[in-house]
Amino acid sequence: MLGRTYDNQVCSIARALEVLGERWTLLIVRDAILGVHRFDDFQRSLGLARNVLTDRLGRLVDAGILERVPYQEHPVRHEYRLTPMGRELGLPVIGLMQWGDRHLAGPAGPPRLARHSDCGDPIRLAPVCDSCGAVPPGEVELVAGPGARQPAR
Repeated sequence: MLGRTYDNQVCSIARALEVLGERWTLLIVRDAILGVHRFDDFQRSLGLARNVLTDRLGRLVDAGILERVPYQEHPVRHEYRLTPMGRELGLPVIGLMQWGDRHLAGPAGPPRLARHSDCGDPIRLAPVCDSCGAVPPGEVELVAGPGARQPAR
């Protein structure tokens, strides 16, 4: 979706940007998370051109993030549902929202809040260590994983 590819990058962030990095794509995913499923509802919510929306929805379907599900036979009409892969995007979308709330919210405050559906209290996303529990962001270290390039000898 980006103007250039990251073929030489051995990086999961670069690969994710190939799927989600276009301007409207995350907003479509956001709307799907919020319960928008039909083309006209996406268009109404986002206000983008039909051809652009058609292209972005098609790319999300091709990437396995959305699936097209028929909801009417005559004429045939489809809605777009998040796949399990697409539902997993809820966490990074909430994380991005919360970052924006902390640093970019308008004077009235955040437009949307993330709450625990069982008790109604706010939730916050935080890195968690399998052994120690919650980890402050300053204590997160990124190290080479099994898919990293080996240094040239």
